[in-house]
Amino acid sequence: MKLDDSRLSDNVEDRRGSSSGGYGLHLGIGGTLVVLVVGYFLGVNPQTLLSLLNGAPDASPSAPANSAVTEPSSDKQVLFVREVLRETEEVWTAYFQQRGQTYTAPKLVLFSGSIASACGLAHAAAGPFYCPGDQKVYLDLTFFQQLSNQFGAPGDFARAYVIAHEVGHHVQNLRGISGAAERAEQRTGQIGANHVSVEVELQADCYAGVWADEANQARKILEPGDLQQGLQAASAVGDDTLQKRMQGTVVPDSFTHGTSAQRVRWFRRGFESGRLENCDTFNAGAAL
Repeated sequence: MKLDDSRLSDNVEDRRGSSSGGYGLHLGIGGTLVVLVVGYFLGVNPQTLLSLLNGAPDASPSAPANSAVTEPSSDKQVLFVREVLRETEEVWTAYFQQRGQTYTAPKLVLFSGSIASACGLAHAAAGPFYCPGDQKVYLDLTFFQQLSNQFGAPGDFARAYVIAHEVGHHVQNLRGISGAAERAEQRTGQIGANHVSVEVELQADCYAGVWADEANQARKILEPGDLQQGLQAASAVGDDTLQKRMQGTVVPDSFTHGTSAQRVRWFRRGFESGRLENCDTFNAGAAL
């Protein structure tokens, strides 16, 4: 990726090295959804995560996130995160302005080990996630190493895809899609709720593709091979691929993110069209 001319985002909070304060996790519907949705990012069984987290001591659900906040460091990984986050801010600010709206950028919180968020206590094992309750993206930088070494998805653009996907959830939240999806999940059974979750996740993949196209059109950030890195990352975190790695079998009714083929298809669709209007996973039917 060519990010030499990119500015740095100021919306990064560095909470690495600070303790979560021993907060227990008081899981409501939203908190449970977060664990179920992000569990597969690292190939961790969400039910295992729920068992571990629910075994923690009770605490107030409004417990604050880690209090120790420092200025983001100047190491290469942090600079990369700030550059990519800034690129998302440029694209989505312009998109909202063109429609007479205002884009409020999310904060991105760097943490290590575990952290208390508005969605509950999160562990690094659950992978990167977006919390609509505080409109923040949470990222443990060790995930990038795992993405490369464990998932076989190396490269700058693979890492950028992860950030863009989580910011895509923020865009969904601002557009009212996240709330509507959660209400739809509450009206149906587990299999139906899983299907809605897949639609949400594939749309975030499509939004990440739209972002990549828009950023490249405006500032030529992509180099040869970058798109393939993003597609490889999308494929690596498909439910079927992760389930096969975790348990040796694939259970489609339990999918919460979509298959590798679906994730690749929707990311590519966003990139090739550059239009959010082409990211309507909720009405895709059999074409999902």
